[in-house]
Amino acid sequence: MNTKASYDPRINRIELPQNDGKFEEAPLEQWQTFEVFQQQNRGEQHVHVGAVHAPNAEMALVLAKEQFGRREQCASLWVVKSADILGTSYEDADMFQHAFDKSYREGHGYKVKETIETFKKELNRLLDQDQSLPKPAAQAAAQVSETATGRVVQLPQVEGKGPRKVIIRK
Repeated sequence: MNTKASYDPRINRIELPQNDGKFEEAPLEQWQTFEVFQQQNRGEQHVHVGAVHAPNAEMALVLAKEQFGRREQCASLWVVKSADILGTSYEDADMFQHAFDKSYREGHGYKVKETIETFKKELNRLLDQDQSLPKPAAQAAAQVSETATGRVVQLPQVEGKGPRKVIIRK
C-alpha cells in the first residue's frame, strides 16, 4: 500500500514512529502568554488591549502589532509576560483604605506620654536629692532653673546635637 499518495490523514498516521511514552518538548513548542498594552497617541498612557501567545517577546511584539496595531491608531505597543505580572489579592483591599485618622502627625497620637512622665519624675527625684544626673547628662553639668510654673533643666550638648531642654511643670 502506498501511503505517500493518500490524502487520508488516517493512513498517514499509520507511519508515525512510536515513542516510549516519553515526551520531549522542543524549545519553541510551549508558547507563553503575553499581555499587550497599546498607546494610541504619543504622550498618552498605555492601555491593556488583550493577550497573545508567542514563543518569545520579539514574536509577541510582532503578533501584537498584527492583532492590535493595524485596526486602530497606534503609537506604541508593550508586551509583558503574563507570569511576570504581580497583583494584590482582593483580601488585601483594606490597604487601599484612606487613613482619616491623622493622629500620627500629632504628639498625642504616640504612646510615649507615660515614658516622658516617668523620666520627668526620676529627674525631679534626682534633682531634689542632689544626686548625679543619668549617664547622658553626667558628661557635663546640667543647669537647673526654677520658674513660677516648674523647673527647667538644660541638658548639655550630646554627639553634635544642640542643647536639650526639659521642662517639668508643677
